[in-house]
Amino acid sequence: MTKTNDNALPEGKMPVLRMLPMPSDANVYGDVFGGWIMSQVDIAGSLPATRRANGRVATIAVNSFLFKNPVFVGDLLSFYAEIVKVGNTSITVNVEVFAERNRLQADTVKVTEATLTYVATGADRKPRQLPPLTE
Repeated sequence: MTKTNDNALPEGKMPVLRMLPMPSDANVYGDVFGGWIMSQVDIAGSLPATRRANGRVATIAVNSFLFKNPVFVGDLLSFYAEIVKVGNTSITVNVEVFAERNRLQADTVKVTEATLTYVATGADRKPRQLPPLTE
């Protein structure tokens, strides 16, 4: 992805997913579980991969995953996903996650960034060729 300001939402881009963590997503200290964040990142990354594959995809690799700041109950999370590489059957996606804290004060911080790879699969759940891009 292009370089973004870690303290502002990316300009001119629409998030692929927006979520509000609930108390059941957090530990006793109010920090949202990393596993919950990881699952939401996987969903966000799969959205552009599914569109590019024109069908089913499966996560085959989490190439990198960095928790930059904690996430709290009540943060409004915005997930931005961008395809960065396409192979014969695979699609690599970068995902950035920003938290809007204390929404009345417009405090925004990047909380997570990750790179995941998906493979297009057929009804038999085996890898399949990606369709050609149409214009």
